[in-house]
Amino acid sequence: MSANKHLADYFKALGHPTRLKIVELLREGEKCVCEIIPALQLEQPNVSSHLAILRKEGILTAEKRGMNVIYACRNKDLYRLIDLSKTILSDYWDEKRISI
Repeated sequence: MSANKHLADYFKALGHPTRLKIVELLREGEKCVCEIIPALQLEQPNVSSHLAILRKEGILTAEKRGMNVIYACRNKDLYRLIDLSKTILSDYWDEKRISI
């Protein structure tokens, strides 16, 4: 698979609002899935599906600790990418009156 395909898949995984919200929840550090589900106010199967996609693309790590699965962002530089994307788009959002 080409590097461009890998990059496109990475961005595609980040391109869903729920998955971005999960990544943002992990900005402060690792969280148990038992904390992620109520924060999103979604059903467990839905959240698990999103977490699986983020893990598959190497965005998140998961570690089983006892009965809990703990998720974390694999590379904290991702938050620089997210913040830079917000900066790049801020003029457009201001123009369209979109808030994040």
